[in-house]
Amino acid sequence: MSNGSFNDSALTQEAFPVEGEMAPVSEPSDTRERPTPHRSKLDELLKNTKLPEGDLESANEALHKYRSWVSQMKQVDATGDELVKAYVDLLNTYKRSIEVDLIWDSESDFLFRQRGQLKIDNSIIEEFLPWLIDPRVIPQLKEQDLHAGPAPAFAAAYFSSSLTASASDIAMKVRRKDQDFTVSRRAYLKASFEPNFPPSATSSAAVWLAYVAAECKTNLDKTMFQEASATSHDLKVAVPAARYYLICEYLDMTPISTAGTDIDEVLIIRGKRLGSNKRKEYASAAKRRLLRNEYVDYLDANPIRYDVLKRFVDHLRSLFEARDPSEEDVVAKGYF
Repeated sequence: MSNGSFNDSALTQEAFPVEGEMAPVSEPSDTRERPTPHRSKLDELLKNTKLPEGDLESANEALHKYRSWVSQMKQVDATGDELVKAYVDLLNTYKRSIEVDLIWDSESDFLFRQRGQLKIDNSIIEEFLPWLIDPRVIPQLKEQDLHAGPAPAFAAAYFSSSLTASASDIAMKVRRKDQDFTVSRRAYLKASFEPNFPPSATSSAAVWLAYVAAECKTNLDKTMFQEASATSHDLKVAVPAARYYLICEYLDMTPISTAGTDIDEVLIIRGKRLGSNKRKEYASAAKRRLLRNEYVDYLDANPIRYDVLKRFVDHLRSLFEARDPSEEDVVAKGYF
């Protein structure tokens, strides 16, 4: 948000800088600049002074594999569900290399114990989802001025001024909710006590209106579900037409109905989380070496599921297919 610097004749992106790196969905897939939250985590890892020297080579190799993964996705020549399937296959191959070759096979415990804080593997899905928002998958995107990626989604606007405040200070504030994935549109706001919005007495802000929002979790537990319930409500109050999804790799709770929440659907893309007793067995590098085959078998049995990600894509497709019903159809059917 900026105060006192609004130019009434220039409603441009430059006048309203928008937070967040987003991919314009209508641009050609092979040249589109997409957000890279996972790449950022790999770069941060290589700069981390706590990274054991023995892990430096594998971290550099992971960055090389990352570049190869992105390059392969850019080269996929397919459309529709075939493209989604090809992307998911490449995602599984790359994610396994990070989970096993980089983290599990490390001779130290740093990467395994700090994986939640470092967000090396659990940022992969966040970076992957914008690849699905492609005109070759959803043709209607060619005609849309939309962006896909992580964003600080608009949740509310309020005013901190009081009755005794200066007439030049309306003090508009904007509240945002950081979301791992959105399909958003830019919006530009201004407020003033003066009808002609003089620059010296105007508050302005640029926001992302999230029409689709998703939170990505590695392991979904009850606390995370409750937090998402609150966030989904805030975003839908701000944009009633929005859709909100929870996308988790592993379920770590007893399923709860979303009927009493503003969450449209919880998507489990891998399976059920390993029990705590089993996870304790993996605490040391020595034990992980002994139990490597067991863990690899578990990953093989729980790949990222194409059918679940296709379901997510189908939800998005349906948003663009929705149309106001015709009067003739409504009268014939008797409902709408």
